[in-house]
Amino acid sequence: MNKKIAIFCGSTFGNDESYKLLSIQAAATLANNNYDLVYGGGYRGLMGQIAETFKNYDREVIGVLPKLFDVPSVKLKEVHTQLIITEDMHSRKEKMFDLADSFVIFPGGIGTFEEFFEIYTWKQLGLHTKNIVLYNLNSFYDTLIKFLDEATEKGFMSTAIRSSLLVANNPEELLSALRTEETKLPSKI
Repeated sequence: MNKKIAIFCGSTFGNDESYKLLSIQAAATLANNNYDLVYGGGYRGLMGQIAETFKNYDREVIGVLPKLFDVPSVKLKEVHTQLIITEDMHSRKEKMFDLADSFVIFPGGIGTFEEFFEIYTWKQLGLHTKNIVLYNLNSFYDTLIKFLDEATEKGFMSTAIRSSLLVANNPEELLSALRTEETKLPSKI
């Protein structure tokens, strides 16, 4: 059975062409290693480029799109093998969570951050043990990693939750992180 990865990422490309090129490289590596994709359902930015890369490698591509975004300007091109329309943003994340075996967070903006922090919080609360990997393309997440380390040092995050977050800087590290045994955290409650 193929593993499904939910990828959270930007619906733009950022202002450096290397984000696009390195995202394509990572997506190709994942697709070549028999991973399928669960993603936000749109075609813009890194989101669309990653989905198109998986499709080009004949992988399953499941888009999960809230009806708010079920408009032509978001669905510029069909790259999914299945598109699920959800009622709202929350049910979108819930559906992506249900479908995915693990989560990878590529560069993105506030929507990507919100998705990351919610799935990370769910792990802390014991709602899942699935791997979460920050894909630190071009050192994009260095500042966030430093912030999480500081929150841990100051006692606002447990060492267990901090160490459960995996970080990868290149496609090989990303594959290795995804193959890491899942972590069950001590109860937060």
